[in-house]
Amino acid sequence: MNSDDTMRVSVLASGSTGNACYIETDQERILVDAGLSGKKIEGLMASIGRTMNDVDSLLVTHEHSDHRKSVGILARRYPKLNVYANKGTWDAMAPRIGKVSLEQENLFAPGTVQTLGDIDVESFAVSHDAAEPQFYALHHHNKTFVILTDTGQVTDHMEGVISDADGYLVECNHDIQMLENGDYSWSLQQRIMSDHGHLSNVDGANVLMDVMGNHTKHIFLGHRSQHNNMKSLAHLTVASMMEDNDYGVGHDFELLDTEAEQASNLIVI
Repeated sequence: MNSDDTMRVSVLASGSTGNACYIETDQERILVDAGLSGKKIEGLMASIGRTMNDVDSLLVTHEHSDHRKSVGILARRYPKLNVYANKGTWDAMAPRIGKVSLEQENLFAPGTVQTLGDIDVESFAVSHDAAEPQFYALHHHNKTFVILTDTGQVTDHMEGVISDADGYLVECNHDIQMLENGDYSWSLQQRIMSDHGHLSNVDGANVLMDVMGNHTKHIFLGHRSQHNNMKSLAHLTVASMMEDNDYGVGHDFELLDTEAEQASNLIVI
């Protein structure tokens, strides 16, 4: 396992079809979101040498299917798994996930901190068209890993919460030209580009340049649309913008791609 002051992170899946991220320390193992089938998540965990039996806590960000698809299935299959979400998310996803034991159901309000094992998890509200969406900054000793997708804007308050983290998973959902020239309806395009939609590649790059600092060593580019983006385009856009602003891409920090159904290696944060 890890030395005491580090976290290990694997982005199990990130994209418009499903999302899940695994974080571990010596004492705690956390899954953030379960937006694929239970069988698929079990397979992704196995691909990094872990099982769902290893997981202590499941944190849910919001009720959209690509984030909560197998929450109920995993809770019933693994009765020791503690599930955390805020009240708005619990109310919105309850009719869709089936019965979850009251012993497993935990409230996690936005703007609060809960200590899970040796990880302090800080929740923060985001701007998305869901009941009460929130994401998480996970703190372990002097290390922090931030997950931020599914937001149409990033406020000064959000930036304050997530600044100078050691690692990030940040949304690069769409390329604006691909979205505008694609086959999505005008109303859907407007929803995606709105303040309650998703960050574009350019938005993601700008957010990262606003919040990253000397501690930042690993950046995952996530939640990429399968229709309105390409992995190479997202990476090139972010890397080019950073290089144009004298950020040491590949030297001072790693810029890492994610996949819709393939886990990243376990990265030491």
